[in-house]
Amino acid sequence: MTRHTPWKEDRHVTQYAVTDPSTGKLVQTYPTATDAEIAAAVDAAAAAYDTWGRISTVADRTALLRRVAELHRERSAELAAAMVEEMGKPLSDAEGEVGFSAAIYDYYADNAAKFLADEPIQLGEGQGTAVIRRMPVGVLLGIMPWNFPAYQVARFAAPNLATGNTVVLKHAPQCPRSAALLQQIFLDAGFPEGAYVNVYATNDQVAAIIADPRVQGVSLTGSERAGAAVAEIAGRHLKKVVLELGGSDPFVVLGSDDLDATVQAAVAARLDNTGQACNAAKRIIVHQDLYDDFVSRFTDEMLAASSAPLSSVAAAERLEQQVARALSEGASLASAGERDGAHYPAGVLTGVERSSMAYREELFGPVAMVFKVRDEDEAVEVANDTPYGLGSYVFSNDAAQAARVADRLDAGMVFVNGVGAEGVELPFGGVKRSGFGRELGRFGIEEFVNKKLIRTVR
Repeated sequence: MTRHTPWKEDRHVTQYAVTDPSTGKLVQTYPTATDAEIAAAVDAAAAAYDTWGRISTVADRTALLRRVAELHRERSAELAAAMVEEMGKPLSDAEGEVGFSAAIYDYYADNAAKFLADEPIQLGEGQGTAVIRRMPVGVLLGIMPWNFPAYQVARFAAPNLATGNTVVLKHAPQCPRSAALLQQIFLDAGFPEGAYVNVYATNDQVAAIIADPRVQGVSLTGSERAGAAVAEIAGRHLKKVVLELGGSDPFVVLGSDDLDATVQAAVAARLDNTGQACNAAKRIIVHQDLYDDFVSRFTDEMLAASSAPLSSVAAAERLEQQVARALSEGASLASAGERDGAHYPAGVLTGVERSSMAYREELFGPVAMVFKVRDEDEAVEVANDTPYGLGSYVFSNDAAQAARVADRLDAGMVFVNGVGAEGVELPFGGVKRSGFGRELGRFGIEEFVNKKLIRTVR
């Protein structure tokens, strides 16, 4: 997700632009919204909530979501090409992202009625009935990152539109084309004007949107700095927030019946989206009995992996600086080469000490840190010794051990003996500085609903 981006920016400079990271070429710019355009967007979202969100049925809304899923599939080539040009995503990854996004819309189209159904409460005493009715709350603001332009929108917009909330969506400045294509999909699917509104907003304008009394909540995926700034503004105005702020996920290897398969899983978990995924495995923690063999095989596979550019030259430079600092602090690096523009070679860092800054940083790119541990207890200690707590992976051929370690990890998600096992039905989110709240699955639709009690005495 978006990393290391200062919250303050010059609102008079055009921030939204497509710059091809493979060439560094500025392809197209998009003008930042005026204050009048921002006001009109919130007005439209509020009007759509009053005239559509409050009165439409779940069946009405889920039919529109199903059409959104169809349009994602029909326009997959166009959406995927935009992602490739905007942030360097490998084409196969971009196509897979569009397909997974479509599956999210289908999932909520299939399940929203069940998730939003009235829930009777058994009375402890007295006559009559009591029921919890799940209802929309109003206009929501989504602040989305560049690394998964379609998927991030889907996991926020799908459950909330199914509920009857309306959405103002502020996308990352480097993904304006994806943002426009997605808004057109919602319009073409039949959502009324204002149900989903894209805005090319500055951060000052975002603060004004949050302050608007008609806006009832904010969901942000991005950096800790952006999350803290948004949470502060939202708290000042008593607005609920859902935050997903990245991670430095541990990949714990305590045993394996097939070390080559475990190595392949670790490589896949580290290099997802060229290493630019919040829940990528960034710290590989290996039992001392397997360490030497694992590191040898893992390094060979990492360095042989094909490379795509990072999202920008600036992103590659940041990673280069982090690695250089780790080396200056005593770490060792096996690398596939040198940085070339936005292209950063895959690498493996060993010997990173706990006193090193890199030990607690998130390396957002194709570089892994590998740590040797004596036993299960030290593995858990190292895994938890991070300010983050998003995802995690445990590999062991001892089922009881894997279960123990999974219970002990400070993370919102644990995947045991597998990678790439995410699903539309599985909740996504973290703890500690990785944020709070959940997206996807039944839990994702619960974040921005009014769980209204209706108590009837007679």
